[in-house]
Amino acid sequence: MLRKSLWWMVALGLLSPSFASLAADAPQVFAPGVISGPAGEACPAFTPDGDTVYFDVGSMILVSHREHGTWSKPAIAPFSGQWLDHDPAMSPDGSYLVFVSNRPVTGTEALAATIKGKVSPGRGGHLWRVDRKGAGWGMPVHLPAAVNASDRTYAPSIAADGSLYFIHPDADNVFHIYRSAFEHGAYQPAARVAIGDPAAATFDPAIAPDQSMMVFNSADAKSGGTGDFYIAFREGDHWGTPINLGEAINGKPGKWSQWGAHFSPDGRTLYYTSDRRTELTFPLTPAQAQATLARMQSWDNGGDNIWYVSLVPWLDAHRAR
Repeated sequence: MLRKSLWWMVALGLLSPSFASLAADAPQVFAPGVISGPAGEACPAFTPDGDTVYFDVGSMILVSHREHGTWSKPAIAPFSGQWLDHDPAMSPDGSYLVFVSNRPVTGTEALAATIKGKVSPGRGGHLWRVDRKGAGWGMPVHLPAAVNASDRTYAPSIAADGSLYFIHPDADNVFHIYRSAFEHGAYQPAARVAIGDPAAATFDPAIAPDQSMMVFNSADAKSGGTGDFYIAFREGDHWGTPINLGEAINGKPGKWSQWGAHFSPDGRTLYYTSDRRTELTFPLTPAQAQATLARMQSWDNGGDNIWYVSLVPWLDAHRAR
């Protein structure tokens, strides 16, 4: 849908052809066999120096440290492991982290989710903040109703001024991106972000620290999927036309399930979650068969893993406009 719009704008001279013809590098799996493994990994959030990463596996958030170019065996983060925690997002200065959890807001029961009037016990999600305390972390704090207006609030991303981007469904059960500004030490009532097709569903924003660009998913509201990745740049007081990141990253429609955009600390690399697998060409040689078996046993088993790809072609094309 938006891809067709992009080509239409190119044809009319309203958008630089360089955006439509960009050649992306092939996405690579992140730390195969160490971080990306058989357990289903998602949503990497890096410290500003890039040497520590928090990510989720199943019901918990894990942490790994890079030393001498090698990532350590992941361990459960000190603030996680008891409840359904996921979607970690690091503040640009590394002083705090926001994540999604079903932990009780009051009482002892896990947060429920309400989907089309039906209550699903323990499947809800609210945003929680945990602040850095020396070399460790403090206790998670529940964010206010200005942020947690829905029991299905997910996918936080944090700007340098403290503004918080996230998603939750509207009254028609369609997800959209929202922004809560952080002013005078408090989160302000969230407003829907006007980006792309207003009738489409939008998911999982990754916001640049200065809020000058965003990568997100967009899909037809009736499709039930997360659609494709797009990049959009800020143009004054509004977002410019989103640019589809192309088949090399998104794959053909319906081929992969991909979501959870996050930026590297320098904003030049996109990290995301995907169930893509290595393409095989048959017949395999004995050596290729052994390598394929080792890879499948390590990470390439059709489950979710963390992938990354350079955004430099889009950033350079935008600067050249």
